Amino acid sequence: MDDKLKIISNETKNSIDQLSVVTPSIYASIFSKFASDYDVEIEDENNLSKDLMLIECSNLTDLQTQASNNAQKLSRSANKAISAIKERDESALNGIIKETEALRREVEKLKEAVYKDELTHSYNRKWLHDTCLEKDTNNFKFNGSLAIIDLNYFKVVNDTYGHIIGDKVLIFVANQLKKLKYDVVRYGGDEFIIIFPQKVTLKQAKVALNSLREEVLSKKLKASDSSFHVSFSFGIVEFQSSDTLSSVVAMADENMYDDKKEIKERISGI
Repeated sequence: MDDKLKIISNETKNSIDQLSVVTPSIYASIFSKFASDYDVEIEDENNLSKDLMLIECSNLTDLQTQASNNAQKLSRSANKAISAIKERDESALNGIIKETEALRREVEKLKEAVYKDELTHSYNRKWLHDTCLEKDTNNFKFNGSLAIIDLNYFKVVNDTYGHIIGDKVLIFVANQLKKLKYDVVRYGGDEFIIIFPQKVTLKQAKVALNSLREEVLSKKLKASDSSFHVSFSFGIVEFQSSDTLSSVVAMADENMYDDKKEIKERISGI
């Protein structure tokens, strides 16, 4: 139940990201729709909310405890390392290296819990903001290119086969995008972002995305006794360290318009 509620909550949040205005009743109706798709009863909302609050508080406490423990371990390792260096104790230094490596693995697991999208295991918006943007200004920290990827006819997939199959499509597309070996972010609903480093030219990024799209189009996805194809459109733009995320996404969205028009003229459905 806990895993399903997390997915339902994330799907709801991703859906309302697309809306300019959200009222409590709109949020409730979207949440109820996803709950129905996952066969989750939400009639006893008060008890459900209490259970969720306890779960989230427990998770937050666990994260804080892990972070505190890791900080203490790091402090102890640093003190041991200083002593070992002063005493030239090679055996102690080797032991500290092993401890530090184990600590590094624990920290990576902790970061994964905070920065990964629950459904697709791509990065989430928090990762994008914490890793790529300046805290106070939301300007990018570096130069590069941003591609926004939007699935075509995804509503048709959901309406035809249901949200369970829709989720599998999102997972499939996310895994395909990860083949490019660059950072993939689930930006909202059926939208993804790829951050290309400055060393990758705009032309190289477009060629890579076009090639990947053809590969995705060549695959048949199955749902019961039926099969269908998935495609996506993309827009890409270069950005500078002084640019804000919102302005870059807006430009990439604009650039996607012609691409979406062309791909939909070529592919009329799923």
